[in-house]
Amino acid sequence: MDGLGGDIIGLLFWLLFLYVLIHPQLQMRGLRAARLRLIAAIERKYGWRVITLIHRQERVGFLGIPVYRFIDIEDSEAVVRAIRATPPDTTIALILHTPGGLVLAASQIAMALKRHRGRKIVIVPHYAMSGGTLIALAADEIIMDPDAVLGPLDPQLQTPRGAFPAPTLVRVAERKGDAASDETLIYADIAEKALREIKGIIVSLLEDRVGREKALEIADRLTSGYYTHDYPITVEEARSMGLPVSTEVPPEIYELMELYPQAIQQRPGVEYLPRPQVPYYHGRGGSGSQGF
Repeated sequence: MDGLGGDIIGLLFWLLFLYVLIHPQLQMRGLRAARLRLIAAIERKYGWRVITLIHRQERVGFLGIPVYRFIDIEDSEAVVRAIRATPPDTTIALILHTPGGLVLAASQIAMALKRHRGRKIVIVPHYAMSGGTLIALAADEIIMDPDAVLGPLDPQLQTPRGAFPAPTLVRVAERKGDAASDETLIYADIAEKALREIKGIIVSLLEDRVGREKALEIADRLTSGYYTHDYPITVEEARSMGLPVSTEVPPEIYELMELYPQAIQQRPGVEYLPRPQVPYYHGRGGSGSQGF
């Protein structure tokens, strides 16, 4: 009897182990299937080609190891491939939710989106900072939630002491003058190149819509260190710059975001009684290497 009891306990242990191992994978497959169904429904309703670039903190496997996502080369390969596979006259709606990432990857996505012949829409339900903002500049229309934000585009240079904004490195070298160390001058030289390059990309994305002078003005505002790198650029401020921003986010986008859950925590930091998913303010104020 003791032996039988031990066998049962052992079997239960292995069944529990398999459940803990397999359940997260099955759960992710279910979420992915639900996302694809909703994306297909959005495409049918609005006639768009929907592409998502959504980065949340994720956890891997049953150990719950946190993974912080950002725009990388794998993202640019996948998004560019999706853009290339879209019929030339089809509207692309790119849903962005990201803290930013590599300049190279974000630039590739932005330029590929710009070259698409059809209408380009970028939808920002919460935030598209840094490299996400660069991608948004390629759109004919940026649809933002009234409380969503964009971010500055000042390049961040990695140094042994940490990451520093390129405009700050240039200013430090200018202020120190002849007293600046060789190391400071080297970083300042790289920073000047980075600023010139990113300004050139911004102008190329905007000048056909707003004119070269206005494009240069926007590029200078976003890259020159006028803001800190994590400054939230609101809908109103983006409009004041001359960006084509509206706030008519389709309600299905909020439903889609619910299918990209944050990592499971032991104790939730935010709790509330469920209400209708469509925000009550929907339509308010609407008008139809080196990294960031």
